[in-house]
Amino acid sequence: MAYNMADLFEHTADVIPDRVALICGDDERTFGQLEERSNRLAHHLAGAGIGPGDHVGIYAANSIEWVEALLAIFKIRAVPININYRYVEAELRYLFDNADLVGLVYREEFGPRVAAVVDEVPSLRHLVMIPDGSGASQEGLDPVSWDEALAAGSPERDFPERSNDDIVMIYTGGTTGMPKGVMWRTEDIFFALIGGTDPFTHEKVPDEHFHARNAAAAGGQLTFLSTPPLMHGAAFASCLMQLFQGNRNVLVEKFDAPEVWRVVERNGVNSILIVGDAMGRPLIEALDELEAGGEELDLSGFLSVSSSAAVFSPTVKDRFLERFPNLVLTDSIGATEAGFTGIRTVAKDDTAMKGGGPTVTPGRDTVVLDDELQLVEAGSGVIGRVARGGNIPIGYYKDEAKTAATFVVAADGNRYSVPGDFATVEEDGRITLLGRGSVCINTGGEKVFPEEVESVLKAHPDVFDAIVVGAPDERWGQRVTALVQVRDDHALDLDDLDRHAREHLAGYKLPRLVVPVDEVLRSPSGKPDYPWALQLAADEAAKQSSNA
Repeated sequence: MAYNMADLFEHTADVIPDRVALICGDDERTFGQLEERSNRLAHHLAGAGIGPGDHVGIYAANSIEWVEALLAIFKIRAVPININYRYVEAELRYLFDNADLVGLVYREEFGPRVAAVVDEVPSLRHLVMIPDGSGASQEGLDPVSWDEALAAGSPERDFPERSNDDIVMIYTGGTTGMPKGVMWRTEDIFFALIGGTDPFTHEKVPDEHFHARNAAAAGGQLTFLSTPPLMHGAAFASCLMQLFQGNRNVLVEKFDAPEVWRVVERNGVNSILIVGDAMGRPLIEALDELEAGGEELDLSGFLSVSSSAAVFSPTVKDRFLERFPNLVLTDSIGATEAGFTGIRTVAKDDTAMKGGGPTVTPGRDTVVLDDELQLVEAGSGVIGRVARGGNIPIGYYKDEAKTAATFVVAADGNRYSVPGDFATVEEDGRITLLGRGSVCINTGGEKVFPEEVESVLKAHPDVFDAIVVGAPDERWGQRVTALVQVRDDHALDLDDLDRHAREHLAGYKLPRLVVPVDEVLRSPSGKPDYPWALQLAADEAAKQSSNA
């Protein structure tokens, strides 16, 4: 029995070949078309000498071709490598080399960037280009065009048998350091993140055909919209899960809040995946503006929002629930290194957060470990780190030290992934997420979790977005510093912001330095750009000290 990404997709495609699987803009594919086209590309890649264990990058914005490439790579037991389409040459040079790329599927517009680094990556020997009409120069490259690759490849499914041990690798976003490749066995990531385990009952599917049987028996399909880019682990995993379950996947090439609502109406979207406030806030505000401007949207089929991987503030949740009183709104937590670790269904009048993140019901094999790797007892108040056992990754690619630090054997004898999220365990067994340890601020010996402060600041009517970091401070070690993006046509009164914060935060958590910025920089997936924020905070703190 193989819980293999390619096998799981093929089982579903075999029973519902005529149902629509993917929609992006005006383009769409049925399950049968997706199967045939990914077979063709798979045969082309195999003909170019790419095989089991070889690493093939996907460097493109959201598109149907992105998913076809992903499936094709899985079909020949190669390893897809997700590449951030915002990366510039230095970042690409690092990732191409670190990932030992053998092949690359890339979008035409990125040709000049690829050309600038390809000669420095001797392992990279085969390129496939997705045309986009940009006419970008391909000088110095010799790619096979997407259409040529598909035309040359056989549509047949005649690949060798696959394994549960085939590798799925997801590169982290690198928000607090250089990106690292997290290596999963395909069976483990299926049960940890991609539909193999029910998030509420913790039951595992009984066999590899479970989702295909349900899809064949279902009279209709859920229509699911993933707003983050596919190169983000949450979107990558969500898209695969929806395909396995036979649902209709809708993609947006790049996030544009007003256009997302038009896509929801046009395609009868039932459910949306977002990444916290970075997408939730502009979405709900754009809807208000569209409706205030007289644009009529039929959103009667819109049923649920799921947020993952970033802070989703109570004020933003409240606005969604006010506009859609029957909306099913869920907060889920997890990490590339651990998979799904907890979930909470948010009810109206119950959106408040105790710490920097939600209080959630832990997922299967999720615990909280203290500094001695002992299980934190419920109701003890001890701050520990979220950990997940059971189906977890092998480790980081080419980084034994980081693997040893993150994947540990605890006092109970079990192996856990401990990616660094601080949490407490409530008396009822639920866990309250406090924030990521790597960005926790130590000010005078007190821990301050940025997410908690950010949520309070973003509840102020003049604040659109905020990132909180620790700036160097001679007396306290670190100074709580807030980079604040003010709403258009608003003016920020610092005294009023301070009064607002004092109503919700202990004194040591209050920002000692507030820096207005034109825009809070975030990755395409919505995660904060911490290196940028830390540098700006340090510069402003130094400037303030020199003027004192």
